[in-house]
Amino acid sequence: MINNDVLRSVRYMLDLGERKVAEITRLPEPQFPIEAAHVQAMLKREGEAGYLECPDTVLSRFLDGLITERRGARTDGTPRAVENRITNNLVLKKLRVAFELRDEDMHAIFESAGFPVAKPELSALFRQPGHKNYRACGDQMLRNFLKGLTLRLRAT
Repeated sequence: MINNDVLRSVRYMLDLGERKVAEITRLPEPQFPIEAAHVQAMLKREGEAGYLECPDTVLSRFLDGLITERRGARTDGTPRAVENRITNNLVLKKLRVAFELRDEDMHAIFESAGFPVAKPELSALFRQPGHKNYRACGDQMLRNFLKGLTLRLRAT
């Protein structure tokens, strides 16, 4: 899935402004050079004037910052390693950690989006890529997860 779409979805889900998204992105590394204007450009649709592609490192920092924002800093004080390449599986994993979701919650989220997922299928998404039961998370699956999570969070 396109990083800009993930950023746009999470921003809408949590009703965040551009300035807040930039703050969250800087949480893991306060010196990271991102401003509200950059975020505003990344939130534009492809083809719009001023559109800026969201790099993997920015999305990774944003999701790590979201984890820190919602759950607090790591107890040992060490920052999370920033991924240079982010996959749908990693986005799913980081959102699961940020929102403290258990398997039952994940199943309910997928179900609410009209995209039921079996237990083995869900656990395969969180395995290491080299594992024999690993399954790559497709764009449609991630899109439905974001839709279901939005329904869950916006309803409260």
